[in-house]
Amino acid sequence: MSTITENLNHLKANLPNNVCLVAVSKTKPNEAILEAYEAGQRIFGENKIQEMSDKYEALPKDIEWHMIGHVQRNKVKYMAPFVSLIHGVESLKLLIEINKQAKKNNRVISCLLQLFIADEETKFGLSEAEILEILNNEEFKSLNHIKIVGLMGMATFTEDKIHIEKEFSYLKAIFDKVKKQYNHLPNTDFNIISMGMSNDYKIAIACGSNMIRVGSTIFGERNYELK
Repeated sequence: MSTITENLNHLKANLPNNVCLVAVSKTKPNEAILEAYEAGQRIFGENKIQEMSDKYEALPKDIEWHMIGHVQRNKVKYMAPFVSLIHGVESLKLLIEINKQAKKNNRVISCLLQLFIADEETKFGLSEAEILEILNNEEFKSLNHIKIVGLMGMATFTEDKIHIEKEFSYLKAIFDKVKKQYNHLPNTDFNIISMGMSNDYKIAIACGSNMIRVGSTIFGERNYELK
């Protein structure tokens, strides 16, 4: 049994049934992804659209590809035919572009709004006020080729577990609020809280996460950097 298979089986065996695992395969070669696929994993996350598109073409078509990185509007068209979920949506302009490209492909693309919860300026995301502004926007309500299915966030990279817990709990509170107030819209279905990575997913799950994004715990440290 390969290390990837062992890691994956161990991780899944210890996850609650309601938690969806996104295997973060960015920078990993197709061979490593296939090992995880053969061990039963079907959802993979990438942070670069070109790399994800290349892998989509080469790998089994029942894989669900999640875009977990920062999205440039001019590249949405390359993933619109196949992407299953876009995690890091942080503007109405991006949603309008996703809707446009989804319509061209006769699809409805699921998206998560990214809430800024960290103390690090390098992290992306919306404030609570900006999320509410989008959900109240009349143009947003007319976008019928996208569906907002939840929120995502990235905690501060720190050893301080109490600090991380505070950030994840904040995201969960905002999720509960927007689900209660905005789930009646035709293009919303708030059911996903995507938070937690290799270093903090256990805290995230305890705070209410039902989707985690895990890479190094499965594949090992990033030692396959693409040239």
